[in-house]
Amino acid sequence: MTTIARPSVLDQLKALSHEIRYDLVRHLAEGERCVCDLEALLDLPQSKVSYHLGILREADLVTAEQRGKNTYYTLRQDQLFLLGGALLSEIFREPLALMHQTKSIC
Repeated sequence: MTTIARPSVLDQLKALSHEIRYDLVRHLAEGERCVCDLEALLDLPQSKVSYHLGILREADLVTAEQRGKNTYYTLRQDQLFLLGGALLSEIFREPLALMHQTKSIC
């Protein structure tokens, strides 16, 4: 059985860093949306919207459900909350020092 690696914090941040994908996430934060609705909201062609949604899916930030001819996308809010905590954990690997800097070149 093959296991799929969970996207890294950096992978997820890269997925969010594009303006179109960031707008998609903002719209999906309001609730589930069909691709055709997202096309209209962003005034973009279906191919471009689907491309960017695919990147968000690979980053595990959205889920998709096929219903008839339409695909509906939902934001994975849990992943966004986990991303925030994981980002802080990676940046602050050690507890913050409340004193002056002890390790300095000068």
